[in-house]
Amino acid sequence: MKYRLISGDSHLEVPCVRWTHRVPSKYRMQAPSSIKLPDGGDGFFAESGRVFFGGTGQYSGRSPETFSPTAAVDFDSAVGCGPPAQRIVEQFADGVDAELLFPSNTAMKVIRTIRDDDAFGAMIRAYNDYLAEEYCAYAPDRLLGAGVLPHRGLERDLREMEHCARIGLKTVVVGKYPGGESYPTAEDARFWAAAVDLDMPVTIHTTLSHGRGPTFAYPKWPPDEVFDDDYITRLFRHGHRHSGALEACQLVIAGVFDQFPNLRIYWAENQVGWLPYYYQQMDLEYERNHFWAERELGVKPLARRPSEYLREHAYWGFFDDPLGMRLRAEVGVDRIIWGSDFPHIITTWPRSGEKLDAQLEGATAEDRERIMSKNLIEFLHLEAAPVILRPQPKDP
Repeated sequence: MKYRLISGDSHLEVPCVRWTHRVPSKYRMQAPSSIKLPDGGDGFFAESGRVFFGGTGQYSGRSPETFSPTAAVDFDSAVGCGPPAQRIVEQFADGVDAELLFPSNTAMKVIRTIRDDDAFGAMIRAYNDYLAEEYCAYAPDRLLGAGVLPHRGLERDLREMEHCARIGLKTVVVGKYPGGESYPTAEDARFWAAAVDLDMPVTIHTTLSHGRGPTFAYPKWPPDEVFDDDYITRLFRHGHRHSGALEACQLVIAGVFDQFPNLRIYWAENQVGWLPYYYQQMDLEYERNHFWAERELGVKPLARRPSEYLREHAYWGFFDDPLGMRLRAEVGVDRIIWGSDFPHIITTWPRSGEKLDAQLEGATAEDRERIMSKNLIEFLHLEAAPVILRPQPKDP
């Protein structure tokens, strides 16, 4: 069998205790622990003393009428939260051959409260090792791991990305600019260069965390009393900040894709129907504004239109976007990746295949193959040869 349907956006929701045994003993006391909450659900106790309840997005197995983001979650019985054997059963139920596994939102929130950088780095390393060597190793052709970076200094990110490549994780998730600013910097270049040299795909889950900082490091800064406009804001204003529109524009204007022509970035879980309008308007804004931006701000003009860079270098993920599928040619069918978001609120498990078929009604066989598997295979450098899928297991 060949891959027919791969989710390019799924999540590994497991309690922290499944991987904290890998934390070095000297940091073990700072690792999160699992506790039972008064409502019977599972929670996590952080080093700071704060308690996090698990599963804010746990939707699988529920309906819109019964779902609540504050509902108790029992990880021992919840859909999408079990061991890898259970996950394979759930994939079969959904008609999915493989999943790209992003980290648990809750688990990452818990460990990011750890202040000591060395202890925090040990947690990130423990999670990545568990993901590669225990969880995904159960069925490496079906469980595709996305490595996590610490984002506490460029050197730490570089070391962890190299480690992720060494242990066989398929991509690294970038949550902030590597240089630590709210905009691209020259320091970031070391990270992009390393990713290209390692042949490590770079993924952004929805968007980067920008904070409230400036949108760009302009070479020239006119006095505030005579100038209060912002070039980048003008260019990306027709896109949605939460969907990656801001950093996509920043990367283009900063010349990152000119500097690294082999760099590709996948923005997961963002829908795609907005992209043709965003591309069109960004190009129009660029034509109207790049002359004064060069003159007043020192921003170098581009060799091509902004949209041309993104059509070549950006992959985009969607989950439920009938309009986007009708506009797939305008988006660029070779840059669209489907994801189920299992087991979070967006998922239609166990009917993902059925839901996607309805969205792709009328699509050619070639377009369907690209969206359902081929684009992700190319982006992750997966072996496109036939894979041996395990016989359907019995329910655990």
